[in-house]
Amino acid sequence: MIKRFSKKQLKVLRWWHKNSPHYSRDAIICDGAVRSGKTFCMSLSFIIWSFYENGGSDFALCGKTISSLRRNMVTPIIPLLNSLGFVCEDKLSRNILTVSYGGVTNRFYLFGGKDESSASLIQGMTLSGVLFDEAALMPRSFVEQALARCSVNGSRFWFNCNPEHPEHWFYLEWIKKAERKNALYLHFTMDDNPSLSDRVKRRYENLYSGVFYERFVKGRWVAVYGAVYPFMSDEKMYCDVPSGGFDRYAVSIDYGTVNPASMGLWGRQNGVWYRIDEYYFDSRKEGCQRTDEEHYDALCRLCGDRKISAVAVDPSAASFIEVVRRHGKFSVKPAQNSVVNGIRRVTQALKDGSIRICNTCAASRREFMLYKWDTAKRDDVPVKKNDHAMDDIRYFVTTIMDGGTGAVAFAAER
Repeated sequence: MIKRFSKKQLKVLRWWHKNSPHYSRDAIICDGAVRSGKTFCMSLSFIIWSFYENGGSDFALCGKTISSLRRNMVTPIIPLLNSLGFVCEDKLSRNILTVSYGGVTNRFYLFGGKDESSASLIQGMTLSGVLFDEAALMPRSFVEQALARCSVNGSRFWFNCNPEHPEHWFYLEWIKKAERKNALYLHFTMDDNPSLSDRVKRRYENLYSGVFYERFVKGRWVAVYGAVYPFMSDEKMYCDVPSGGFDRYAVSIDYGTVNPASMGLWGRQNGVWYRIDEYYFDSRKEGCQRTDEEHYDALCRLCGDRKISAVAVDPSAASFIEVVRRHGKFSVKPAQNSVVNGIRRVTQALKDGSIRICNTCAASRREFMLYKWDTAKRDDVPVKKNDHAMDDIRYFVTTIMDGGTGAVAFAAER
């Protein structure tokens, strides 16, 4: 149970009230650091506001995916609403949350805005308000289609997000133009979350580096620059292969024919995953290419007689995935391939020690020193060079280590 709110959280909770100096605003935008308390107070305020001006109406709750929306917003808010006298019913099969109070019922439709095609999901609706959780992760077409649905008098827009790059459409169109859009803009830091202890704040400050520190800890919309993993230049980030056995093994693969092929063998000991060996074949340096079957033979040699629980492969390598499946020896799956989010999750896992890179993995060590952001491009994109071991490590973290759920050790809440 929340014991108190910060001044900034209270502003979020009250901005829509007739006695507030911000009552005439059409929208609210909250951005800033992770774990800064913006998401929870915004979801609570949105629900309460819905009964204040438009009881018995339809509203939309939007997230990157419906599962992330439930995790970040719906599941945490229901117990508090129930304790305040609201009656909540989450209709999972229909993705509708109904909330009742004082004989009035509001319907909150849940939408995932993961790509351009998501805009069609919300077409045709009439809404009294919409809340976007992780707005910067949604395509512009989806956001604008949802905004167009809010045609009821008194309808308002609610946005929260963590920063991305400074050329991002949401930063340019909404945050930079907040006054023109008649929106209240509030920037949050971890100090705006009174439930966060100094110890936890320090943990997050130590967890990130480089651009992710600037964005997730400082809450700044900054451009990427320099090395993707600058902290990996420290020799302490590498270790010898630990003695003793491993309770689980897995393999991650970035497949290439003309480009290098990289495979990593991982073993888990005491809850930590170690990259204990690897295979790296660069056809340009070797002067010849290898077939799918030859790469499969290399996979078998890498694994030896170990029992491999899972093999994650570059999702574009359909022919190689089929070869692995046809042999029937390994359980293979296409890897999750969100580059920037994957890099963030790898950074987190390396920094908190959930994964360790052993000194036996020379190709990985070399690429960690060479893998850089492409500063010539406006989006967050690493240079497509010296990235093959980097990609297979990313596949391991996002697909095998956390099963594609987005939880590595402890997820950075948005």
